[in-house]
Amino acid sequence: MARNREGMVLLLDVGPTMHNFLPEVEKVCSMLIEKKLIYNKNDEVGVIVFGTEETKNELTEEVGGYQHVVVLRDIKVVDGDLIKAFQPLPRGTVSGDYLDAIVVGMDMLIKKYGETFKGKKRLCLITDALCPIKDPFEGTKEDQVSTIAIQMTAHGMRMESIIVRGGSNAEADKRIMDENDILLNVFPMKTSAKTVYVESATSLLGALRTRNISPVTIFRGDLEISAKLKIKVWVYKKTSEEKFPTLKKYSDKAPPTDKFSTHEVKVDYEYKSVEDPSKVVPPEQRIKGYRYGPQVVPISAEEWEAVKFKPEKGVKVLGFTDASNIMRHYYMKDVNFFIAEPGNARATLAVSALARAMKGMNKVAILRCVWRQNQGNVVLGILTPNVSDRGNIPDSFYFNVLPFTEDFREYHFPSFSNFPPSLQPSEQQQEAADNLVQMLDLAPPERQEALLPDFTPNPVLERFYRHLELKSKHPDAAVPPLDGTLKKITEPDPVLFSENKPKIDSFCRSFELKENPKLKKSNRRILRERPSLSDEGDGYGNVSDAQDVTSIESKPVIKVEKVGDLTPVQDFEALMSRRDSPHWVGKAIKEMRNKIFNLVEDSYEGDNYAKALEYLVALRKGCSLEQEPKQFNDFMLHLHKFCKEKYLSSFLEFLASKEVTLISKAEAIDSDFTEEAAKNFLVEAEPHKNEG
Repeated sequence: MARNREGMVLLLDVGPTMHNFLPEVEKVCSMLIEKKLIYNKNDEVGVIVFGTEETKNELTEEVGGYQHVVVLRDIKVVDGDLIKAFQPLPRGTVSGDYLDAIVVGMDMLIKKYGETFKGKKRLCLITDALCPIKDPFEGTKEDQVSTIAIQMTAHGMRMESIIVRGGSNAEADKRIMDENDILLNVFPMKTSAKTVYVESATSLLGALRTRNISPVTIFRGDLEISAKLKIKVWVYKKTSEEKFPTLKKYSDKAPPTDKFSTHEVKVDYEYKSVEDPSKVVPPEQRIKGYRYGPQVVPISAEEWEAVKFKPEKGVKVLGFTDASNIMRHYYMKDVNFFIAEPGNARATLAVSALARAMKGMNKVAILRCVWRQNQGNVVLGILTPNVSDRGNIPDSFYFNVLPFTEDFREYHFPSFSNFPPSLQPSEQQQEAADNLVQMLDLAPPERQEALLPDFTPNPVLERFYRHLELKSKHPDAAVPPLDGTLKKITEPDPVLFSENKPKIDSFCRSFELKENPKLKKSNRRILRERPSLSDEGDGYGNVSDAQDVTSIESKPVIKVEKVGDLTPVQDFEALMSRRDSPHWVGKAIKEMRNKIFNLVEDSYEGDNYAKALEYLVALRKGCSLEQEPKQFNDFMLHLHKFCKEKYLSSFLEFLASKEVTLISKAEAIDSDFTEEAAKNFLVEAEPHKNEG
């Protein structure tokens, strides 16, 4: 536990130039303490502010100097009172020197922990770096920064520098700002430090790593390229979804005076026989089962263990492929990070050579991974090279899990480009849409990208942490409204939209937008499952004005399994609209073709022609929408041949009079017929009438 403990000092600039950002600094610091109370309750935190009129620190009393630096709180174990130190932070009146604050913070850590502390020691600086620092008594400012960085390394300290740069920095002295940037960027080169720049309140909220997660390997072993070529690697998680803290059952029945009570609730389950409810079934008489149709198949623990797939632990390269062959939407689950075994120079060299070769050839590797012995499943994934641009960081790989065929979801949507020209956007409409997309760009030129994943906290989790802290002090407190900074993550930026209102209005004017007051979201969902071409609708899910929407909601949703005899058109459309399996479309087309064929074959003096036409129109429309032109066109060719052989040319004349055509390329790009050929098909194919 000692190694996971962290001693941390916050160095907060409260000078005049930082006043606009201090409300957000207060929030992010409070959030840091809230998370430590949940996940790392043994961590210790101290707080230093600089830029104040007064001075209060031990170094000033011992050696002098270090003016306008105040130790707001000594390094202590985190508690609820620490949050009060940030509510609010003092507003300074003078320019602060961040180097003085760093030295005071280092002094606090050295005096507190000495040389025996096995945990982590961290400094976190939050400033806008707009004020000049004092000239040292000896040497240059760069020498002073280098000396401080060397001392940090000697005492095992890390530092984060968060530089706040926003719209209020427009009048800042660029010479001073550039000098401070150069000095602060010396730390990452000389010691274990990181410098990040933020421009907005939301970025500041995510820039400070409020939860310390210890790196744990999920695999240590060989990256096997062949039987004779293996590279020692370690694998870590790079990204993983953050969950809510585990909630446990607690009881308030324990006496308040009992200080040793855990208040935890223990839950026991009893399994009783159906035949005799009073009889408890012991664990050795219970067995798990799987449903197989109407029956339950019992599988004992021994059988389940025997049938399990138990692959050998290892990571093997199956081969290489062009990066363009792996689509971004193939990536599944978390991202892992492959690095060479630490301290292994040969492995580091081999990983670097392989990564640079793959990068140069635009290749990725396909891997078979079993992270643990007897894991029970095999993972196929893609290894992408990550070539470092910094000399002190070695090359590495990113790993993403790829799907198997069962993991894909087949959804059939017609392409917009395949619709007729009348439904294509005009040049004016396309230009309006282009302007709309451009004005909503989150990464405009010469500005930091908004909502960067690295700096964007999860608003749901952050709200939970704040409410948990509030409930700890006020048990009856109501849920507060969403914080304004978090609201900027979840809602459109009103400033961005107001600045570009003319372009939004232009987009609205370019398209005819109509609101359907009768259909709500729930109604549309029901209609998608029960589409109809009857008098109740137009086949696209739009209900006629005469139909009552409430009557639709009251009807139970029944999934159609086949094209029946009672309402074949409605059944056909219902099957075509089902998305739980790709085979429904083919089944619907096949069954509707059979019905049309039977009607034509059994027709007497054309008595079934009208009904066959209705079915044929529905089939044509369905094939067009689902981009299945070949199935409809092939059926029409087969139907034409059948009518010629059976002397049923009168049906072909009937179709020609109703202007039934093949599906052309204008309607579906996969069609083999031009628009003219599709229209003239029946005319050209009808050389004589039946005279028999």
